[in-house]
Amino acid sequence: MLRLRLQRRGKRNYATYRLVVADQHAPIKGKFVADVGHYNPHSSEFEINAEEVTAWMSKGAQPTATVHNLLVDKGFLKTDKVTSWSPKKKQTEDEKDEKLKKPAAAEPAAEASEDAEAKGDKPLEDKADTAKE
Repeated sequence: MLRLRLQRRGKRNYATYRLVVADQHAPIKGKFVADVGHYNPHSSEFEINAEEVTAWMSKGAQPTATVHNLLVDKGFLKTDKVTSWSPKKKQTEDEKDEKLKKPAAAEPAAEASEDAEAKGDKPLEDKADTAKE
C-alpha cells in the first residue's frame, strides 16, 4: 500500500521534511514514488502540490497520522485530526478519595492472615508471642 509520509532532510538539529509517496514497507530514507511537497517545522511552512496529492489519494495512497494532521491544518482535508497516541486517563475526585480511604498496604496483610487461617497456621503475631514464652 502506498503512503503519503514525511522524509527527513536538512542539517543536524534543524530538520526539514519532504512529503513523498512511498510504499509503506520501504525504508524511510529509501526510494519513493513521487515528491509532492515539503514541510519546515521551524517556520511552519508547509507547501504541497494539491493536484498530485489528490491524484495519489484517489489512487489509494493513505496519509500517515502526522501528514493527515498537517493536511487538516492546511485546510486540504475537512476531517478531524488523528491522534496516534492515547492520553493518560485523568482521575476524578471520587477515585482519588477512594484511594485515600483504602491504604494499599492494609489489603495484602489482611489477605495473608486469611490465607494462613485457611491453611490452619497461626497468624504471624501469634507465632511471635509463642517464641517469647
